[in-house]
Amino acid sequence: MKTKTFSLFYICLFLCFFVKSTAQVQNDEVYEYPNLNSQDYRYNIRIPDIDGYKTLKGDFHIHTVFSDGKVWPDQRVKEAWNEGLDVIAITDHIEYRPNQKILISDHNKSFEIAKAQGDAIGMLVIKGSEITRQKPLGHINALFIQDANPLERQDPLEAIDEALKQGAFILWNHPGWPDDKSTFYPVHKELIAKKKIHGIEVYNGWESYPNVIDWCQEHNLAPFANTDLHYTSANLYRGERVRPMTLVFAKEYSEEGVKEALFSGRTVALYNNILSGDEALLKSLIKASLSIRVINQQKGVIEITNNSDIAYGIKYGNYMYPMSLYPNQVLRATIPAGSDVEFSNCLYGKDRHVVLKLW
Repeated sequence: MKTKTFSLFYICLFLCFFVKSTAQVQNDEVYEYPNLNSQDYRYNIRIPDIDGYKTLKGDFHIHTVFSDGKVWPDQRVKEAWNEGLDVIAITDHIEYRPNQKILISDHNKSFEIAKAQGDAIGMLVIKGSEITRQKPLGHINALFIQDANPLERQDPLEAIDEALKQGAFILWNHPGWPDDKSTFYPVHKELIAKKKIHGIEVYNGWESYPNVIDWCQEHNLAPFANTDLHYTSANLYRGERVRPMTLVFAKEYSEEGVKEALFSGRTVALYNNILSGDEALLKSLIKASLSIRVINQQKGVIEITNNSDIAYGIKYGNYMYPMSLYPNQVLRATIPAGSDVEFSNCLYGKDRHVVLKLW
Protein backbone atom coordinates (compact mmCIF):
# COMPACT_ATOMS: atom_id res chain seq x y z
CA MET A 1 0.00 0.00 0.00
CA LYS A 2 2.87 2.34 0.85
CA THR A 3 4.53 1.50 -2.46
CA LYS A 4 1.32 2.35 -4.37
CA THR A 5 0.96 5.66 -2.50
CA PHE A 6 4.63 6.45 -3.09
CA SER A 7 4.21 5.79 -6.86
CA LEU A 8 1.12 7.98 -7.12
CA PHE A 9 2.97 10.78 -5.35
CA TYR A 10 5.77 10.75 -7.93
CA ILE A 11 3.35 10.49 -10.84
CA CYS A 12 1.55 13.60 -9.59
CA LEU A 13 4.88 15.33 -9.06
CA PHE A 14 5.93 14.49 -12.62
CA LEU A 15 2.62 15.74 -14.05
CA CYS A 16 2.93 19.01 -12.16
CA PHE A 17 6.46 19.46 -13.46
CA PHE A 18 5.37 18.60 -17.02
CA VAL A 19 2.47 21.04 -16.97
CA LYS A 20 4.73 23.76 -15.57
CA SER A 21 7.43 23.08 -18.14
CA THR A 22 4.96 23.26 -21.04
CA ALA A 23 3.18 26.40 -19.81
CA GLN A 24 3.97 29.88 -21.05
CA VAL A 25 7.50 31.13 -20.49
CA GLN A 26 7.92 34.11 -18.19
CA ASN A 27 11.41 34.89 -17.05
CA ASP A 28 13.95 37.70 -17.27
CA GLU A 29 14.60 37.01 -20.96
CA VAL A 30 11.32 35.80 -22.51
CA TYR A 31 7.66 36.61 -21.86
CA GLU A 32 5.05 34.62 -23.78
CA TYR A 33 1.48 35.87 -24.26
CA PRO A 34 -0.66 32.94 -25.49
CA ASN A 35 -3.78 34.94 -24.60
CA LEU A 36 -3.08 37.11 -27.67
CA ASN A 37 -3.56 34.10 -29.98
CA SER A 38 -7.17 34.20 -31.16
CA GLN A 39 -7.20 31.22 -33.53
CA ASP A 40 -9.08 29.08 -30.99
CA TYR A 41 -11.89 31.63 -30.63
CA ARG A 42 -15.05 31.44 -32.69
CA TYR A 43 -17.90 33.88 -33.24
CA ASN A 44 -21.12 32.46 -31.84
CA ILE A 45 -23.74 33.49 -34.41
CA ARG A 46 -27.13 32.99 -32.80
CA ILE A 47 -29.71 31.79 -35.32
CA PRO A 48 -32.41 29.61 -33.80
CA ASP A 49 -33.34 26.05 -34.71
CA ILE A 50 -36.78 25.71 -36.30
CA ASP A 51 -39.49 23.06 -36.60
CA GLY A 52 -37.33 20.35 -35.05
CA TYR A 53 -34.42 21.02 -37.43
CA LYS A 54 -30.93 22.19 -36.53
CA THR A 55 -30.04 25.49 -38.20
CA LEU A 56 -26.57 25.12 -39.71
CA LYS A 57 -24.58 27.98 -41.21
CA GLY A 58 -22.78 27.04 -44.42
CA ASP A 59 -20.74 28.26 -47.37
CA PHE A 60 -20.82 25.94 -50.37
CA HIS A 61 -18.58 27.80 -52.82
CA ILE A 62 -14.95 28.22 -51.76
CA HIS A 63 -11.64 28.17 -53.65
CA THR A 64 -8.08 27.39 -52.58
CA VAL A 65 -4.61 27.56 -54.15
CA PHE A 66 -5.43 24.29 -55.88
CA SER A 67 -7.43 26.33 -58.41
CA ASP A 68 -7.38 30.15 -58.49
CA GLY A 69 -7.66 30.88 -54.76
CA LYS A 70 -4.91 32.42 -52.65
CA VAL A 71 -5.31 30.38 -49.46
CA TRP A 72 -4.24 26.87 -48.42
CA PRO A 73 -7.18 24.45 -47.90
CA ASP A 74 -6.76 23.92 -44.16
CA GLN A 75 -6.79 27.67 -43.61
CA ARG A 76 -10.16 27.88 -45.36
CA VAL A 77 -11.51 25.56 -42.67
CA LYS A 78 -9.97 27.62 -39.86
CA GLU A 79 -11.36 30.85 -41.33
CA ALA A 80 -14.87 29.45 -41.56
CA TRP A 81 -14.74 27.99 -38.04
CA ASN A 82 -13.48 31.29 -36.57
CA GLU A 83 -16.27 33.16 -38.34
CA GLY A 84 -19.02 30.96 -36.92
CA LEU A 85 -19.85 28.60 -39.79
CA ASP A 86 -20.76 24.95 -39.29
CA VAL A 87 -20.18 23.48 -42.75
CA ILE A 88 -18.27 24.42 -45.90
CA ALA A 89 -17.62 22.89 -49.30
CA ILE A 90 -14.27 23.06 -51.08
CA THR A 91 -15.14 23.65 -54.74
CA ASP A 92 -11.97 24.23 -56.71
CA HIS A 93 -12.27 24.62 -60.47
CA ILE A 94 -11.82 21.54 -62.60
CA GLU A 95 -10.79 23.42 -65.75
CA TYR A 96 -8.96 26.44 -64.35
CA ARG A 97 -5.85 25.66 -62.28
CA PRO A 98 -3.24 28.42 -62.70
CA ASN A 99 -1.00 26.87 -60.01
CA GLN A 100 -0.94 23.33 -61.38
CA LYS A 101 2.73 23.52 -62.42
CA ILE A 102 3.65 24.25 -58.81
CA LEU A 103 1.02 22.14 -57.05
CA ILE A 104 1.21 18.86 -58.90
CA SER A 105 -1.77 16.85 -57.69
CA ASP A 106 -5.12 15.51 -58.71
CA HIS A 107 -8.45 17.27 -58.22
CA ASN A 108 -9.09 15.65 -54.82
CA LYS A 109 -6.06 16.97 -52.94
CA SER A 110 -7.52 20.29 -51.72
CA PHE A 111 -10.47 18.49 -50.17
CA GLU A 112 -8.23 15.91 -48.51
CA ILE A 113 -6.19 18.65 -46.82
CA ALA A 114 -9.31 20.58 -45.77
CA LYS A 115 -11.11 17.45 -44.54
CA ALA A 116 -8.20 16.53 -42.26
CA GLN A 117 -8.40 19.98 -40.65
CA GLY A 118 -12.17 19.77 -40.39
CA ASP A 119 -11.94 16.43 -38.60
CA ALA A 120 -9.32 17.86 -36.23
CA ILE A 121 -11.54 20.75 -35.09
CA GLY A 122 -14.96 19.17 -35.48
CA MET A 123 -16.23 20.98 -38.57
CA LEU A 124 -18.04 19.51 -41.58
CA VAL A 125 -16.18 19.78 -44.90
CA ILE A 126 -18.05 18.73 -48.04
CA LYS A 127 -16.28 17.46 -51.13
CA GLY A 128 -17.08 19.42 -54.27
CA SER A 129 -15.77 20.79 -57.54
CA GLU A 130 -16.70 23.62 -59.89
CA ILE A 131 -17.37 22.75 -63.52
CA THR A 132 -16.30 25.94 -65.26
CA ARG A 133 -17.75 26.99 -68.62
CA GLN A 134 -18.81 30.16 -70.37
CA LYS A 135 -22.48 31.03 -70.67
CA PRO A 136 -25.02 29.79 -71.55
CA LEU A 137 -24.22 26.95 -69.14
CA GLY A 138 -22.00 29.03 -66.86
CA HIS A 139 -20.41 27.65 -63.70
CA ILE A 140 -21.79 24.62 -61.87
CA ASN A 141 -20.83 23.26 -58.44
CA ALA A 142 -21.07 19.53 -57.84
CA LEU A 143 -21.38 18.83 -54.10
CA PHE A 144 -21.01 15.53 -52.20
CA ILE A 145 -18.98 13.90 -54.99
CA GLN A 146 -16.76 10.89 -54.34
CA ASP A 147 -13.98 11.52 -56.87
CA ALA A 148 -13.38 14.83 -58.66
CA ASN A 149 -11.03 13.49 -61.33
CA PRO A 150 -13.69 11.91 -63.62
CA LEU A 151 -15.38 15.33 -63.85
CA GLU A 152 -12.58 16.53 -66.11
CA ARG A 153 -14.53 16.09 -69.37
CA GLN A 154 -14.56 18.06 -72.59
CA ASP A 155 -18.36 18.03 -72.59
CA PRO A 156 -19.65 19.79 -69.44
CA LEU A 157 -22.97 17.95 -69.62
CA GLU A 158 -21.06 14.68 -69.39
CA ALA A 159 -19.24 16.08 -66.36
CA ILE A 160 -22.59 16.84 -64.73
CA ASP A 161 -23.82 13.33 -65.48
CA GLU A 162 -20.68 11.86 -63.93
CA ALA A 163 -21.22 13.95 -60.79
CA LEU A 164 -24.83 12.79 -60.62
CA LYS A 165 -23.69 9.17 -60.82
CA GLN A 166 -21.68 9.89 -57.69
CA GLY A 167 -24.79 11.18 -55.91
CA ALA A 168 -23.98 14.88 -56.34
CA PHE A 169 -26.13 17.86 -55.52
CA ILE A 170 -25.82 20.25 -58.49
CA LEU A 171 -25.67 23.98 -57.75
CA TRP A 172 -25.95 26.67 -60.44
CA ASN A 173 -23.46 29.40 -59.52
CA HIS A 174 -23.74 33.21 -59.94
CA PRO A 175 -26.31 33.26 -62.79
CA GLY A 176 -25.82 37.03 -63.26
CA TRP A 177 -22.05 36.81 -63.79
CA PRO A 178 -20.08 37.95 -65.77
CA ASP A 179 -22.41 39.96 -68.03
CA ASP A 180 -24.69 41.41 -65.29
CA LYS A 181 -27.65 39.54 -66.79
CA SER A 182 -29.46 36.74 -64.98
CA THR A 183 -30.65 34.73 -67.93
CA PHE A 184 -32.57 31.47 -67.73
CA TYR A 185 -31.21 29.65 -70.78
CA PRO A 186 -32.77 26.58 -72.48
CA VAL A 187 -29.93 24.40 -71.19
CA HIS A 188 -30.91 25.24 -67.61
CA LYS A 189 -34.57 24.58 -68.33
CA GLU A 190 -33.65 21.17 -69.72
CA LEU A 191 -31.33 20.29 -66.83
CA ILE A 192 -33.89 21.35 -64.22
CA ALA A 193 -36.66 19.39 -65.96
CA LYS A 194 -34.43 16.30 -65.75
CA LYS A 195 -33.66 17.06 -62.06
CA LYS A 196 -30.01 17.68 -62.88
CA ILE A 197 -29.90 21.09 -61.14
CA HIS A 198 -31.04 21.21 -57.53
CA GLY A 199 -30.05 24.65 -56.23
CA ILE A 200 -29.00 28.12 -57.36
CA GLU A 201 -27.10 31.05 -55.87
CA VAL A 202 -29.32 33.99 -55.00
CA TYR A 203 -26.19 35.74 -53.76
CA ASN A 204 -22.50 35.36 -54.62
CA GLY A 205 -19.63 37.38 -53.17
CA TRP A 206 -20.96 40.92 -53.48
CA GLU A 207 -23.76 40.29 -55.98
CA SER A 208 -27.42 39.44 -55.52
CA TYR A 209 -29.76 38.30 -58.28
CA PRO A 210 -33.33 39.50 -57.46
CA ASN A 211 -35.06 37.38 -60.12
CA VAL A 212 -33.49 34.18 -58.88
CA ILE A 213 -35.60 33.87 -55.74
CA ASP A 214 -38.64 33.63 -58.05
CA TRP A 215 -36.86 30.92 -60.05
CA CYS A 216 -36.37 28.99 -56.81
CA GLN A 217 -40.11 29.04 -56.15
CA GLU A 218 -41.11 28.27 -59.74
CA HIS A 219 -38.66 25.40 -60.26
CA ASN A 220 -38.31 24.01 -56.73
CA LEU A 221 -34.64 24.99 -56.38
CA ALA A 222 -32.84 25.48 -53.07
CA PRO A 223 -31.59 29.08 -52.63
CA PHE A 224 -27.95 29.67 -51.66
CA ALA A 225 -25.80 32.59 -50.51
CA ASN A 226 -22.08 31.82 -50.87
CA THR A 227 -18.86 33.80 -50.72
CA ASP A 228 -17.05 32.27 -53.73
CA LEU A 229 -13.93 33.05 -51.69
CA HIS A 230 -10.61 33.46 -53.47
CA TYR A 231 -8.75 35.73 -51.05
CA THR A 232 -8.67 35.73 -47.26
CA SER A 233 -12.09 36.22 -45.73
CA ALA A 234 -10.95 38.51 -42.88
CA ASN A 235 -10.43 41.48 -45.20
CA LEU A 236 -13.74 40.97 -47.00
CA TYR A 237 -16.27 40.67 -44.18
CA ARG A 238 -15.74 42.49 -40.92
CA GLY A 239 -17.69 44.38 -38.29
CA GLU A 240 -21.40 44.42 -39.08
CA ARG A 241 -20.85 42.97 -42.56
CA VAL A 242 -21.67 39.39 -41.70
CA ARG A 243 -20.21 36.82 -44.05
CA PRO A 244 -22.83 35.58 -46.55
CA MET A 245 -24.10 32.15 -45.63
CA THR A 246 -26.61 29.51 -46.58
CA LEU A 247 -28.80 28.50 -43.66
CA VAL A 248 -29.42 24.75 -43.78
CA PHE A 249 -32.23 23.21 -41.73
CA ALA A 250 -30.96 19.71 -41.10
CA LYS A 251 -32.24 16.75 -39.10
CA GLU A 252 -28.74 16.23 -37.70
CA TYR A 253 -25.28 17.74 -37.80
CA SER A 254 -23.66 15.34 -40.24
CA GLU A 255 -22.81 15.19 -43.91
CA GLU A 256 -25.85 13.01 -44.55
CA GLY A 257 -28.00 15.45 -42.59
CA VAL A 258 -26.80 18.38 -44.71
CA LYS A 259 -27.20 16.43 -47.94
CA GLU A 260 -30.77 15.41 -47.10
CA ALA A 261 -31.66 19.02 -46.22
CA LEU A 262 -30.24 20.40 -49.47
CA PHE A 263 -32.03 17.85 -51.65
CA SER A 264 -35.22 18.61 -49.71
CA GLY A 265 -34.77 22.34 -50.39
CA ARG A 266 -34.60 23.39 -46.73
CA THR A 267 -32.27 26.35 -47.17
CA VAL A 268 -32.46 30.12 -46.75
CA ALA A 269 -29.93 32.56 -48.22
CA LEU A 270 -28.60 35.15 -45.74
CA TYR A 271 -26.61 38.07 -47.19
CA ASN A 272 -26.20 41.76 -46.41
CA ASN A 273 -28.78 41.22 -43.63
CA ILE A 274 -31.36 39.99 -46.16
CA LEU A 275 -33.06 36.60 -45.96
CA SER A 276 -34.31 34.95 -49.15
CA GLY A 277 -36.11 31.64 -49.30
CA ASP A 278 -39.32 29.71 -48.89
CA GLU A 279 -42.06 31.71 -47.18
CA ALA A 280 -42.88 29.00 -44.64
CA LEU A 281 -39.23 28.59 -43.63
CA LEU A 282 -38.84 32.36 -43.26
CA LYS A 283 -41.93 32.60 -41.07
CA SER A 284 -40.67 29.78 -38.86
CA LEU A 285 -37.29 31.47 -38.52
CA ILE A 286 -38.87 34.83 -37.61
CA LYS A 287 -41.16 33.27 -35.02
CA ALA A 288 -38.25 31.37 -33.46
CA SER A 289 -36.16 34.56 -33.35
CA LEU A 290 -38.68 36.86 -31.67
CA SER A 291 -40.55 36.88 -28.39
CA ILE A 292 -43.46 39.20 -27.57
CA ARG A 293 -44.43 40.74 -24.24
CA VAL A 294 -47.75 42.57 -24.06
CA ILE A 295 -47.50 45.77 -22.02
CA ASN A 296 -50.96 47.23 -22.64
CA GLN A 297 -53.39 44.99 -24.49
CA GLN A 298 -56.02 47.67 -24.98
CA LYS A 299 -53.61 50.17 -26.50
CA GLY A 300 -51.54 47.56 -28.34
CA VAL A 301 -48.27 48.40 -26.60
CA ILE A 302 -45.86 45.46 -26.80
CA GLU A 303 -42.18 44.66 -26.42
CA ILE A 304 -40.51 42.72 -29.23
CA THR A 305 -37.31 40.95 -28.22
CA ASN A 306 -34.98 39.78 -30.96
CA ASN A 307 -33.18 36.75 -29.54
CA SER A 308 -31.13 36.17 -32.69
CA ASP A 309 -28.15 37.81 -34.38
CA ILE A 310 -30.24 38.67 -37.44
CA ALA A 311 -31.30 42.32 -37.66
CA TYR A 312 -34.90 42.30 -38.85
CA GLY A 313 -36.73 45.28 -40.37
CA ILE A 314 -40.47 45.65 -39.77
CA LYS A 315 -43.11 47.95 -41.23
CA TYR A 316 -46.49 48.40 -39.57
CA GLY A 317 -49.28 50.92 -39.21
CA ASN A 318 -48.66 54.20 -41.01
CA TYR A 319 -44.86 54.04 -40.91
CA MET A 320 -43.31 54.61 -44.33
CA TYR A 321 -39.94 53.13 -43.43
CA PRO A 322 -38.95 49.96 -41.58
CA MET A 323 -38.17 49.95 -37.87
CA SER A 324 -35.14 47.90 -36.89
CA LEU A 325 -35.28 44.91 -34.60
CA TYR A 326 -31.64 44.92 -33.61
CA PRO A 327 -29.98 41.67 -32.55
CA ASN A 328 -30.37 40.87 -28.86
CA GLN A 329 -32.35 44.06 -28.20
CA VAL A 330 -35.93 44.98 -27.34
CA LEU A 331 -38.21 47.32 -29.28
CA ARG A 332 -41.27 48.82 -27.59
CA ALA A 333 -43.93 49.46 -30.21
CA THR A 334 -47.64 50.14 -30.55
CA ILE A 335 -48.99 47.36 -32.75
CA PRO A 336 -52.63 46.40 -32.10
CA ALA A 337 -53.39 42.68 -31.82
CA GLY A 338 -54.00 41.03 -35.19
CA SER A 339 -52.13 43.71 -37.16
CA ASP A 340 -50.12 42.70 -40.22
CA VAL A 341 -46.39 43.33 -39.86
CA GLU A 342 -44.19 43.30 -42.95
CA PHE A 343 -40.62 42.05 -42.61
CA SER A 344 -38.79 44.22 -45.11
CA ASN A 345 -35.61 42.12 -45.23
CA CYS A 346 -37.32 38.72 -45.60
CA LEU A 347 -38.03 37.88 -49.25
CA TYR A 348 -39.83 34.86 -50.67
CA GLY A 349 -39.86 36.39 -54.17
CA LYS A 350 -38.75 39.52 -55.95
CA ASP A 351 -40.28 42.43 -54.00
CA ARG A 352 -42.41 39.96 -52.02
CA HIS A 353 -41.92 40.36 -48.28
CA VAL A 354 -43.05 38.10 -45.49
CA VAL A 355 -46.07 39.41 -43.59
CA LEU A 356 -46.93 38.13 -40.10
CA LYS A 357 -49.19 38.88 -37.16
CA LEU A 358 -46.95 39.18 -34.11
CA TRP A 359 -49.74 38.65 -31.58
